[in-house]
Amino acid sequence: MRTMIRNGRVIDPASGRDQMADLVIAGDRIVAIGDKAADFEAERVIDARGLVVAPGLVDLAARLREPGQEHEGMLESELQAAAAGGVTSLVCLPDTDPVLDEPGLVEMLKFRARKLSRCRVFPLGALTRRLEGQVLTEMIELTEAGCVGFSQVDVPVTNTLVLMRALQYAATHGYTVWLRPQDAWLGQGVAAGGAVATRLGLTSVPVAAETIAMHTLFELVRITGVRLHLCRLSSAAGVALLRQAKAEGLAVSADVSINSLHLTDVDIGYFNADMRLTPPLRQGADRDALRAALADGTIDALVSDHNPVAEDMKNLPFAEAEPGASGLELLLALALRWGADQGLPLTRTLARVTCDPVRVLGDALGSLASSAGRLVEGGVADICLFDPDVDWSVTPEQLCSQGKHTPFAFASTGMALRGRVRTTLVAGTIAFDQR
Repeated sequence: MRTMIRNGRVIDPASGRDQMADLVIAGDRIVAIGDKAADFEAERVIDARGLVVAPGLVDLAARLREPGQEHEGMLESELQAAAAGGVTSLVCLPDTDPVLDEPGLVEMLKFRARKLSRCRVFPLGALTRRLEGQVLTEMIELTEAGCVGFSQVDVPVTNTLVLMRALQYAATHGYTVWLRPQDAWLGQGVAAGGAVATRLGLTSVPVAAETIAMHTLFELVRITGVRLHLCRLSSAAGVALLRQAKAEGLAVSADVSINSLHLTDVDIGYFNADMRLTPPLRQGADRDALRAALADGTIDALVSDHNPVAEDMKNLPFAEAEPGASGLELLLALALRWGADQGLPLTRTLARVTCDPVRVLGDALGSLASSAGRLVEGGVADICLFDPDVDWSVTPEQLCSQGKHTPFAFASTGMALRGRVRTTLVAGTIAFDQR
């Protein structure tokens, strides 16, 4: 299919491009930006007047819930949610049922995702078998099956010797290990340590649960030389440690969730289970530090932390409710809100959800590494068209995700969002259209 996107504001954060221009697509590739090829005849014309034409978003943290947890999310619904959110590439976590610790499971997931043609899916493999923290997985075989890194998700490896051996093995083969820093014993609460948790009588997770784990991980990075990605930082103290590690030259990167970037423990209110999240929402000073760190590049990427939860698992007392929320469809609008609050130009705001996540993934993307998260001639035509000026409010029923719970529902926060996806193209094919 030969496609022309006309009259749009074309923004490519990687190059700093921000101009009114046409964009020409042939097949799955961008062939021209600006002046079209003289002999180009479009079969399809998309009028992008009033819209921003940007690279498709790249989300480094999304649970797809399949296989094994289809009651909370089917692959079809969650990839449709990704397309509706302008996300054209996502990294999915390995804590499915069964766990992604066998090559056949990874191959099946990637095959199903390709057949749906809604979003590119890049799985993380389990670092240890069944995420039990005892026996290492066959990382080479999992990489050959399509894994872009290895993770324990929210299950810390309590045996430091096993963790060191895993990092050594990953370093030997050039694999990136993705870990959320949390001490296994201090991290067993349901709310962030502080006045709100005390007042509500909730078991707490102190900041030290994050920082103690980070100290351990950074020491292991020094010993092994592994490339480490820290998932979903939540505290100002954690940001300070990350900044020191980067200044030292350690091979570390990090992300933050849309939840921690915009909400605090005060938003729990009267035990609102939609605010039951992992990591738990912390204080305003932590949120502000995370915002600043994302703006100055200390934190590399913003993620949706998409984790659809079934109705019967959320409609429980706060401490018993399953943590998690749907976020794929909100990633763009919440990124734009953060950028506006920080006074950032649109190119820098979009970088944190396009080209910067691609740098975290690096060579694991293979042939896509040079053009994913970018608008470049000859590059892949993964494109998001959005209206930057439209205001809207989140209601559960409008979400494509099977999980209808989000802490940003208007009924919970009264928060209006600005900026909404109108069209998403994956490899030149329209995956979502609401113009």
